[in-house]
Amino acid sequence: QLQLVESGGGLVQRGGSLTLSCAASGFTFDFYSIAWFRQAPGREREGVSCISNSGANTNYVDSVKGRFTISRDNAKNTVYLQMNSLKPEDTAVYYCAAGRTGLQCNYYGLEFWGKGTLVTVLS
Repeated sequence: QLQLVESGGGLVQRGGSLTLSCAASGFTFDFYSIAWFRQAPGREREGVSCISNSGANTNYVDSVKGRFTISRDNAKNTVYLQMNSLKPEDTAVYYCAAGRTGLQCNYYGLEFWGKGTLVTVLS
């Protein structure tokens, strides 16, 4: 069964840290790029970060550069999003998605989606 399951969300104070995990099953994980998205209440979903299938290529939206780090462990079929220096505006449901996007990761052409994990950053 094809599945992406996010975990690691929660409640944190401004300036705190969280690490999100995206665990995959049911497909050949190391063929796929993984992207993290987020959607805050009343706002459109936005791409936050992505990583290519090998991990060699990564991308971050400007608002999280220098604070978030994406990584993957293909032996564990898992992608991580380390989030530091969290701000209230990072509050959102975070989703991971998988797609065969070639050597470069991107936020389009994604095939599988998880159900999300909620991150709440208190001011």
